[in-house]
Formats: sequence, structure tokens, C-alpha cells
Amino acid sequence: MSDTGSDKPPVKAGDTVQARRNKRVALICAAAFVGMVGAAYAAVPLYKLFCQATGFDGTVRRAQAAPTKVLDRTVQVRFDANIRNLPWTFTTEQVSQDIKLGASGLAFFKVTNTSDKPQTGRAIYNVVPEQAGPYFQKIECFCFSNQTIQPGQTVEFPVVYFVDPRYAEDPETKGKSEITLSYTFFPAVDGQEGGADVARIVQPLGGTASDRL
Repeated sequence: MSDTGSDKPPVKAGDTVQARRNKRVALICAAAFVGMVGAAYAAVPLYKLFCQATGFDGTVRRAQAAPTKVLDRTVQVRFDANIRNLPWTFTTEQVSQDIKLGASGLAFFKVTNTSDKPQTGRAIYNVVPEQAGPYFQKIECFCFSNQTIQPGQTVEFPVVYFVDPRYAEDPETKGKSEITLSYTFFPAVDGQEGGADVARIVQPLGGTASDRL
């Protein structure tokens, strides 16, 4: 009678080494895949931070205070308001403003929730021409956080901004006398920072205006 284990081929040392190599390669590939997926998700917020810090791609920068130097040169700032996938109306309360370089400007935007449910949105912003991005800066803006509007409510948002005097020195911008500031409200994404900036409810549910919050 033959031994029951004699039918199995012997395991060669080379086969064991090859199996370990294959397992190692599979682990490396899996780790690389996870890393690439993570990098793809991280790329969006990192790109946004980069744009806000540098003004790249027409992204408006955030500032703590207006500059102390004001030039005699004036630029015209035009305002644009858009909505994507939200039951809101969104309008500017001024078509344009003429402002001196370095001086603070104050503009107002109005949002109305036309639905029967509370809605939370986030405003994405940029300027045209793109070269103005590093010089157009905002001190106060509703776009810095999510905004929740109640059913039938109209909210007025202020924007405090300035155009850095260095705008006049840059060869790519010194000949451009018009800047367009554009906002687009999108539904807020889970995980985005909540809260609301200063706003004045001009037509709440009761129909009477209230003081600035």
C-alpha cells in the first residue's frame, strides 16, 4: 500500500520564495492604490487652500484688514450672483461700484429661500480677470462659511473688500480698469464648516424686517 501523502508533490524552496514575493507585491500595490485614492480626495481641499493663499486661478484672498495706503487710481468692480441646485433666488443689490485701490468697499447680496424647507448652501467665488485674484481681497464675506436660510426667508449679506494697491504695479493688471466678482451658491457638502457670518433678515417668516443680527 502506498503512503497517503506520497501523491502530493514536494514543496520546493523556490516556490515558497516566489509566493512571498507575490504577496509582497500585492501588498505594495494595495498600499499604493489606497494612497492614490487618499491623495485624490485630499487634492481638492489642498488646491482650494493653495488658491485662497495665492489668488491663483482667480480665487479671492481673505484679509484681516485693509491696507493703509490708498491710491488715486479707481477701478470698477462689477458683481455677479448665481445659483446651482438650490431653490433660492440670489441677487446683487448693486450692479457695480467704483473704488480706489487700497480703499475698502461694501457690497450687499440678497438670498431668498423659495422652498418650504430650510436649505443650507455654500458660496464659491472668483474674480475676472484671473490676474486680479492675488489683489482682490475680502475682510468680511458670507462665503467664508455655510449659510442656512429658513423657508420663505430673505437674508441680506454684506461683503467688505478692497483691491490691493499693488494691482497698479503688476504689468498684467495695471492696464485693467474693471474687475468682476462672481458668486455661485451650491448645496452645502457634509463635513464643510457650518455657521453663518453677519447677516440681516429683511423679510423673515412674519413679514417684518428685523435688525442686523
